[in-house]
Amino acid sequence: MNKSHLYLVTGAGGYVGSFVTKLLLDRGFKVRAMIRNPQQGAELEKLGAEVVIADLKDVVSLKQAVTGVNGIFHIAALFRQAGLPESEFDAVNAVGTRNLFEVAVEAGVSRVIHCSTVGVIEPKQDVPSDEQDPYNPADMYQRSKMDGELIALEFYKSEKVSGVVIRPAMIYGPGDDRTLKIFRMISKGKFFYVGKGDKLVHWIDVRDLAVSFLLAMEHEERNNEIYIIPGGESASLKVMADLIADKLGKKKPWLHLPVVPMQLLGDVCEAICTPLKINPPIYRRRVDFYTKSRNFDGSKAKEQLGFVSSQDFSQELDDIIESYKSQGMI
Repeated sequence: MNKSHLYLVTGAGGYVGSFVTKLLLDRGFKVRAMIRNPQQGAELEKLGAEVVIADLKDVVSLKQAVTGVNGIFHIAALFRQAGLPESEFDAVNAVGTRNLFEVAVEAGVSRVIHCSTVGVIEPKQDVPSDEQDPYNPADMYQRSKMDGELIALEFYKSEKVSGVVIRPAMIYGPGDDRTLKIFRMISKGKFFYVGKGDKLVHWIDVRDLAVSFLLAMEHEERNNEIYIIPGGESASLKVMADLIADKLGKKKPWLHLPVVPMQLLGDVCEAICTPLKINPPIYRRRVDFYTKSRNFDGSKAKEQLGFVSSQDFSQELDDIIESYKSQGMI
């Protein structure tokens, strides 16, 4: 990477994108932060980023965003939202990705790092999953991310632009509101398991994930590759919950609910709530969080990109709890 070059971060106002943007700026790189919501611009400008308002579905705005850019970190995506048709996920995560790559090639951008997800594969239950496992997306979000990943690989293979795909494991970190519910329920003594709580969960700290994106940009010799980025260790949900409870000084969760009835309840809630565009109080994917192991092999990223986690699992939890407490979240 060259500090005289300009790098575009799509989705710079989101959780992962904001950490990538901050890391680039902290290391002295010039950043153009692409956002859709103008209200996110002031904070990014305060950090030192150049802000551009653009949308993956709007080619004209994308052309403005990529002008003069040497490298792109493509992180923007439509995440799971209730009530949206599959076509909307496709429009952003697949067609939007193609739009970005096409304007990038036209503008002469040399390298694009594409953010995908481990959700495009079905994790093995007996051994860690790796980049060789076949695609098997389980929902409309994961299907659209698979299509976006395939589009990125298509461009890399054509050598019109170089780059690699990053597949993060389950993302968490300081201030993350997506995992807040787990910590808050444990702090209030309301957390429960579906099943035994023995399934493995493999997280990646968002700060380490940001570093992996920079390493992927720096290793220009790597093209048309996929890298799974997990943390240093996986842990069962029970081990994680018990550790959080200990750190919070709370009673360890003890309630275990049966799997099949909860799966059926999730299906029913989705069937009722989705047509009404209401977020279901429980749905099948959340139940699956308790019943499927998610364990990943990060050796390829370590060997080829030099990626290693900076902290252990317990230290990461300490930082997350401290961030929640400092913001009055728990």
